[in-house]
Amino acid sequence: MQRRGNKAKDSYVGLDHDRDGGMTFLGRIVLDARLFGLIPDEETCEGWELGRMQGLADQVNAEWDKHGGGIPSLLPDDLRARHVRLYEEQMEKARKEGWDPDANMEED
Repeated sequence: MQRRGNKAKDSYVGLDHDRDGGMTFLGRIVLDARLFGLIPDEETCEGWELGRMQGLADQVNAEWDKHGGGIPSLLPDDLRARHVRLYEEQMEKARKEGWDPDANMEED
């Protein structure tokens, strides 16, 4: 049985095993870390301790602060195009796994 979700409180299950096809808070941190080149595109952060994930989130937030505070349309053209690609690919995967963007409810 494949582990899904993030029931383990000491480590992240990784983007590929996250619930909602990875469209969770931690999943979006991974996508944004890829966007800004903080981690390689192949990195899913599977097994990362939550403290390490918090450090990555802090780095992601610092990058967003440089580029308009989390608003993709304010990103420079190259980053905006990369953001669109990364998120469209992940959302397509998530929809195939049953993610409903209208539900948009997180529980933890």
